[in-house]
Amino acid sequence: MARWTPDPSFYPSPKMAMEAPEETLAYVALLEPDQTSRPDALGVLDLERGSDTYGQIISTVEMAAPGDELHHFGWNACSAALCPTAPRPHVERRYLVVPGLASSRTYVIDTKDDPRAPKIAKTIEPDELIAKTGYSRPHTSHCGPDAIYMSGLGGANGADEAGGIFRVDCETFEPLGPWESEQGQQRYQYDFWWHLNKDTLVASEWATPSMFENGVVPEKLLAGEYGHAMHIWDLRSGKHLKTLDVGAEQQMVLELRPAHDPSREWGFVGVVVSTADLSASVWHWYRENGEWQIRKAITIPAEPADPELLPPLLQGFGAVPPLVTDINLSLDDRFLYISCWGTGDFFQYDVSDPFDAKLTGKVRLGGIVSREAHPASGPLKGGPQMVEVSRDGRRVYVSNSLYSSWDRQFYPAGLDGWIAKLDVGADGGLALDAEFLTTEFDGRLPHQIRLEGGDASSDSYCFS
Repeated sequence: MARWTPDPSFYPSPKMAMEAPEETLAYVALLEPDQTSRPDALGVLDLERGSDTYGQIISTVEMAAPGDELHHFGWNACSAALCPTAPRPHVERRYLVVPGLASSRTYVIDTKDDPRAPKIAKTIEPDELIAKTGYSRPHTSHCGPDAIYMSGLGGANGADEAGGIFRVDCETFEPLGPWESEQGQQRYQYDFWWHLNKDTLVASEWATPSMFENGVVPEKLLAGEYGHAMHIWDLRSGKHLKTLDVGAEQQMVLELRPAHDPSREWGFVGVVVSTADLSASVWHWYRENGEWQIRKAITIPAEPADPELLPPLLQGFGAVPPLVTDINLSLDDRFLYISCWGTGDFFQYDVSDPFDAKLTGKVRLGGIVSREAHPASGPLKGGPQMVEVSRDGRRVYVSNSLYSSWDRQFYPAGLDGWIAKLDVGADGGLALDAEFLTTEFDGRLPHQIRLEGGDASSDSYCFS
């Protein structure tokens, strides 16, 4: 049912969103490691300070069947509904749209009646998704001004077919069909986001499902066959405008983080690995004199390591790669956060001047070789992977699972799930919260985190 007034968790500008109340809950995708014995779940994490269950999972919603591989879920509606062109400004932030990357099933989770105990309201089955959109393997969900936008990493006809972007109605949850009006030059699909006021959509590349579902394919990686470009699209027409190629040695161009200020036409994208030296990198895209360009902004080198301490995939290299698997940008566009799932490093950079990123904070947790301990535990398995930042920019949450087959490939001894919290100083800097380490997930592994009422990667804004 539509509201008479806008949802109070919607804000016209990122500055106003930064003044929102502190989050008291988070929703966490919890993955079953073997993807066969029982379903994945959505967990509710208590973040209310002073609560007896602070930092604990207080309830879970189990999915319908094993094998979903829950991935990057989002809200049905958010601050983008306040944009001048939005047709339904009175929708509410009520449902979480949770894609199953492996099953091609999507769940709609209702959080309204009891945010601490949400329930499945609807399921979009694979046959319906494929028939109405032509895509499979849903991966990422973003709430746009007019609909829910989602990426599908596969096509309709098998694991060797690339995907694209489709839309879903934000109230009925009916798939509305593919978003693109033409195929364009994009080889694969991964992440996407936009510069709403400029009618621009940006998208990135990973691979076809056959190249990631059973782990990294070394031969294809070394041959430079994974994605190595991002793309500029016209948001309104769905037409491809430009390819920004970072070079075939730069493999897996993944998470996109555009500036939150809608007057700015720039952002950052992470690249997992360079086949030249196993380094990782973050690239800065921007528009100058009407032309879209991209440049390397940050390079993170690999670290030499005893081959006996490395998984079989990496033993021939004698080094542990950083593996930048997620990045995030604070709502004031000041601090960029970088997860290095391989080494265990977690970085904060001041990008107030996006052409001159300055390192302002670093913490190490886990890592393939180092297994750096947390003060509340012994050595950690896994490294910082998914990262979420509170609206006010003062709290950062990181979890350690990437994708079940990749977890096994890079951490063959297995993972113990964990979520850690870091505090951000008023002028930057990172401090690990020594007392916050969530480890009880009933044997499942935590992936993406969404904060109650919105966070730094959930909403888009049309006003500065």
